[in-house]
Amino acid sequence: MRWSSSFFHTASRVFNEYPSWSKAVLVCTVISGGGAMAYCDAKPEISNERPKKKVVVLGTGWAGTSFLKNMKSNSYDIHVVSPRNYFAFTPLLPSVTCGSVEARSVVEPIRSITRKSGVNIHFSEAECYKIDHKNNKVFCRAGKVKKSDDQEEFSIDYDYLVIAMGGRSNTFNTPGVEEHAHFLKEVDEALKIRQKVIELFERASLPSLPVEEKKRLLSFVVVGGGPTGVEFSAELHDFVHEDMAHLYPALKDYVKITLLEAGDHILNMFDKRITEFAEQKFARDGINVKLGSMVVKVGENEITAKERSTGQVVSIPHGMVVWSTGIGARPEIVEFMKQLGQVNRRALVTDEWLRVEGSDNIYALGDCATINQRKVMEDIAVIFSKADKNNSGKLDLKEFKHVVGDIIERYPQVEIYLKKNQMRDMASLLKKSQEIAISVDIEYFKEALSKVDSQMKNLPATAQVAAQQGVYLADCFNRMEMCERYPEGPLRFRGVGRHRFRPFRYKHLGQFAPLGGEQTAAQLPGDWISIGQSTQWLWYSVYTSKQVSWRTRFLVVGDWGRRFIFGRDSSQI
Repeated sequence: MRWSSSFFHTASRVFNEYPSWSKAVLVCTVISGGGAMAYCDAKPEISNERPKKKVVVLGTGWAGTSFLKNMKSNSYDIHVVSPRNYFAFTPLLPSVTCGSVEARSVVEPIRSITRKSGVNIHFSEAECYKIDHKNNKVFCRAGKVKKSDDQEEFSIDYDYLVIAMGGRSNTFNTPGVEEHAHFLKEVDEALKIRQKVIELFERASLPSLPVEEKKRLLSFVVVGGGPTGVEFSAELHDFVHEDMAHLYPALKDYVKITLLEAGDHILNMFDKRITEFAEQKFARDGINVKLGSMVVKVGENEITAKERSTGQVVSIPHGMVVWSTGIGARPEIVEFMKQLGQVNRRALVTDEWLRVEGSDNIYALGDCATINQRKVMEDIAVIFSKADKNNSGKLDLKEFKHVVGDIIERYPQVEIYLKKNQMRDMASLLKKSQEIAISVDIEYFKEALSKVDSQMKNLPATAQVAAQQGVYLADCFNRMEMCERYPEGPLRFRGVGRHRFRPFRYKHLGQFAPLGGEQTAAQLPGDWISIGQSTQWLWYSVYTSKQVSWRTRFLVVGDWGRRFIFGRDSSQI
């Protein structure tokens, strides 16, 4: 009896003190039936799980897709908005223009990419036309055409916004470019160029056309001597001489390819050895490279350029113009920049953590953004103060070593300056500025670092930069909660404590320039230059490995094999 009384007393106390227990089970044994009955008086369990943060991603290009692929945390609800429901491998677009690679081979549905990530990601095929950063809201419009009455519009709230909308071709307000030139930034633009080339050959083959008209139709002008313009010129030359010349033998001598470049050399971002080789090869191939030519007008049948050396204005008849002169900001981005007070900028300005200046929860990456790297000389006084622990007004090497790692991490131009001047460490820099170098004051410290900021350069608008930024930002989001508790970044020289994350650092992995005729130039890390057919096979290998799926890898390799065996397709579909 005592045991029974104690049991029921204890059970009663437990149920009264813990009413939130999800189940109270009373087991009653019925001896005659040999069975058991269970009674459950359950109350709903109160979840302690915090609501997920809403992340809106604008764009499915290199930056946006790289971000989505590397998101691993389930702490976010991610909503992707883009007018195209696929990712395009843009470095192969010049190959698409001439049929070396098919368009379907370089695209991957974005839903296939996000499905493999295991994270809750929702996609909407729409375009963002307005960003309201004050109310944390983006306004979107369904469809790919311009605004009309029957288009559905909607808005999405966000806690974090990732802008990866890319850029558009920069026309520099040159008259006639929008109306008469072709661009090469999207898959549909590459397909239009392909169709146009075949159409021009078909029209030029008509027997009723005079010779001068045939020459005009088959005059192809490429504006811009950067990687895209050079690669397209090389692809077009190979297409004409390897395929079209056999199908249209009477037209081969009428074809003319002209490359206009406003600067002194083509591929001016490459080593001069590559630049010289490319110019010499194009001269041998018959591609007319006109340096120092600035386009002033594009007409329906001719393009007008001004020669910088002579000031002479020259008109060139054309059948097609391909415009490839750099990146400009999209109208939506320009409007958003005005809201933030970022005027006279080519792109959204961010800090070293890819956070848009003027906002705490908006990030921008890829072609639509540029990093505003802070200068050492702007913070030179607070850097000295942080290092001078005893407030003596003098800084010795022992004190300086406590902050040297943070300085190099916070200001990457310091490390670049040291490497360029063959200095082992910051101590070498201080000793070089002062022979004795036992200790330095603020003036000597300023003198030692006065030339460091000269190494600052804007990052190029390339797929490589955008992809690395996407990986970096995804890693920050994946470890957001942990780094809030345990910051891993450098010292806050103008504040207290440390930054949450290490700042973004771009690592250049090299660049290629296909020059046609199965020859490619490569500039790889360590100032290693390679030119020739062996480099072409390296290009094949790298671009195959960089595809986003095994499906596209097989398709691209299959297209290359088909071209080797059967040539490029010239059907006008």
